[in-house]
Amino acid sequence: MYADPPAPQPLQPGEAPPQGRSSGLPSPETATAWQFNPDYQRLVVLWQQVLPMLETLTSCLDRAYQMARSRDVWDAPVGDRYVEDLTEWRARLGQYRQAVLTSISDQAADTPRWVPADAGAPHAFS
Repeated sequence: MYADPPAPQPLQPGEAPPQGRSSGLPSPETATAWQFNPDYQRLVVLWQQVLPMLETLTSCLDRAYQMARSRDVWDAPVGDRYVEDLTEWRARLGQYRQAVLTSISDQAADTPRWVPADAGAPHAFS
């Protein structure tokens, strides 16, 4: 079993934007108005949507695995092969879970939490 990577943290009550340095030159560090990055917020929401789905899949597969291992349910050589299949499915689900959550976590680590609200940066095809 893998440990989940760190989750992106939602905007906390009372959290303030970063304080800019006053160098006199306009830059993202000296911006006066900041907003919580909408792209980062989408990653927070995505994590909150995906995690319960993965938990549901894991718990359903674990329940089937426990039932298959019980000799009260199935006591035959084919039952052992079924348990082996379930073991493989559980391993694949664990790897899938790790890949999905790591992808979201890595993207959140590369995405700034706060962006200047009045950057006025040009956008392609605007």
